Amino acid sequence: MAATAEDFYLRYYVGHKGKFGHEFLEFEFRPDGKLRYANNSNYKNDTMIRKEVYVNKCVINELKRVIEDSNIMSEDDSVWPQPDRIGRQELEIVVADEHISFTTAKIGALSDVNNSKYVFSGQWLLSRVLTTCF
Repeated sequence: MAATAEDFYLRYYVGHKGKFGHEFLEFEFRPDGKLRYANNSNYKNDTMIRKEVYVNKCVINELKRVIEDSNIMSEDDSVWPQPDRIGRQELEIVVADEHISFTTAKIGALSDVNNSKYVFSGQWLLSRVLTTCF
């Protein structure tokens, strides 16, 4: 049985702390269809950008389809690179009664994963899901 919109939550974060402070990008899809976006960059004294919109049920259903087709819910991030001074990525997903939360080092590009020892791990899958969804 497919999960309903009430059984779905997705949050993606990528960020680092550097000479311009805590800089990050975050997306959050809530069960009621609310999409929250935040982008904090202090480069040239920029201010934080925050946006909230409601997305159609079709958008939520497409996100769920990508997640289910990828099988990312069965992955394990225990062998992935730990966050470092370059930054961190987090992906949290709730679908029905399944809940996962991944944390890894910041991935600059898919080639970063392809050229690493993690190419055959779920980290490659994570990068593919993120580029498909975002």
